Amino acid sequence: MKKGYARVLAIAGSDSGGGAGIQADIKAISATGGYASTAITAVTVQNTLGVSAVHVIPADIVCAQIEAVIGDIGADAVKIGMLAWKRTVEAVASSLADFPNVVLDPVMVSTSGHRLLEPDAVEALVRGLAPRARLLTPNIPEAEEMTGEKVVSGRDLPRIAEMLSDRLSSAGGRAVSVLVKAGHLDEDPMRDCLYDAERGVAVEFASPRVRTVNTHGTGCTLSSAIASFLAQGFGLEEAVGKAKEYIAGALAAGAEYSIGRGCGPVDHFYGTRKK
Repeated sequence: MKKGYARVLAIAGSDSGGGAGIQADIKAISATGGYASTAITAVTVQNTLGVSAVHVIPADIVCAQIEAVIGDIGADAVKIGMLAWKRTVEAVASSLADFPNVVLDPVMVSTSGHRLLEPDAVEALVRGLAPRARLLTPNIPEAEEMTGEKVVSGRDLPRIAEMLSDRLSSAGGRAVSVLVKAGHLDEDPMRDCLYDAERGVAVEFASPRVRTVNTHGTGCTLSSAIASFLAQGFGLEEAVGKAKEYIAGALAAGAEYSIGRGCGPVDHFYGTRKK
């Protein structure tokens, strides 16, 4: 009998600079042992200095990509990143209505500050798509926008994660766990907080802060790695822990490199790269 891949469908925008978006998704999924298929939601004109333009793919074409992949290759997990428009959010939510293993990274603003999710799409994401996810992975600004609460320090993260989880779980009638990432806080070590709605517990993941400008695509990379480990059959807390170890290593290794004139990427393949 032939072996099977741990299949991850990444639904996200394309980053022409290669550090974030679908390019980071493919790298992270591949580096952590999964097989990456894709559905492209937008094409960004982007490099290490920022995003200068966005072309959104029509929602019906996004859905057709999802249907083509799942209908033939299948998927053991789905990672969702940049969706850009309200109608894309709604279309993806409809396409994945009953899919059980979705990791949603609510990409709202790029590292360089470019808006990647239109304001009217935020409500559609919170009310329609996020309640269908297994795990939501917001950074602090995204968590603040979705809850209306202010994060002052890392001590706030368990409360915010549980609050957001409760809202989404109530809206969708299923357990939605939330991982709030601590990167925007100037604290060392950083303590991301997972509220595991499946077990009703909060878990902190501490990691040393890597002082580097090469942080482009960290959120895309982390959420894709989590999806990859979920696809391989790991439980939620273990998948998050393994993904956190992976992104910490990729950040540390990427700090040694210089690429472009702005915010560079992490080193996705640091475990296999020749010195």
